Amino acid sequence: MAERTGRGLAAALLLVPVTGCAAPVAPLPVRAPTPTPAIPTTAPPTTVAPTPAGPPPGTVGALSTRPAPAPSTPDRTRGTRPPSASPRPSACLGPVRYDLVLADTELALLTSLCLGVGGVLRLQGIGPGEVTVDREDLVDQNYEAGVVDLRFLRAGTVGVSIPYEGTTYLVTVVVV
Repeated sequence: MAERTGRGLAAALLLVPVTGCAAPVAPLPVRAPTPTPAIPTTAPPTTVAPTPAGPPPGTVGALSTRPAPAPSTPDRTRGTRPPSASPRPSACLGPVRYDLVLADTELALLTSLCLGVGGVLRLQGIGPGEVTVDREDLVDQNYEAGVVDLRFLRAGTVGVSIPYEGTTYLVTVVVV
């Protein structure tokens, strides 16, 4: 009889759902955003002193919606350059990958291109060793499976010669 009640008790314990193992969790307190005061248009603008970045005392882990502080001025001993007045011309594409599918492009119409340092000119549909550049010190050239990638490493002007269907086309790439 004791053996049967032991089995029954074990079966009953297995069927009882496990509830109450964890205490209910209350949400964290959140501080409401503070409204920004309106600046009158007739009065000169004033500077506002920065407020501390931490939550007010008595709250736990309140999220801040303030923007990150501006970075400090660069250390001149590390060799960093100050930003120039005009980082690149507005017609320049920047450090992007420019895909050029040779079968779908009229190469006679593409005479020049402006890319940022780090930009890649990808030529699709050409054989190995066919594309040449006049400034190899400014370009890292790779070929794989009918695709030539020209990565522009430094600022300057590079002439890219592309032979296609019996004609050699010259594309001047300005790297800024």
